[in-house]
Amino acid sequence: MPEISRFFGISIKMFYGDHAPPHFHTRYAEYKGVIDIQALVVIRDYLPPRVLGMVIEWASQHQGELS
Repeated sequence: MPEISRFFGISIKMFYGDHAPPHFHTRYAEYKGVIDIQALVVIRDYLPPRVLGMVIEWASQHQGELS
């Protein structure tokens, strides 16, 4: 899966044309999550609250590019 961003040990990955709903995958240490791009919520797995906050902040700044 292509990595589109990396910051503070958090990796953001995304496949073009992946299954609905539009989403991206994130990994931090042993944690992983799938984030819905429109709602900016975790739709699968778990991220610690601090990491989730950074991911959501990043996604909100790049939401137009992700859609």
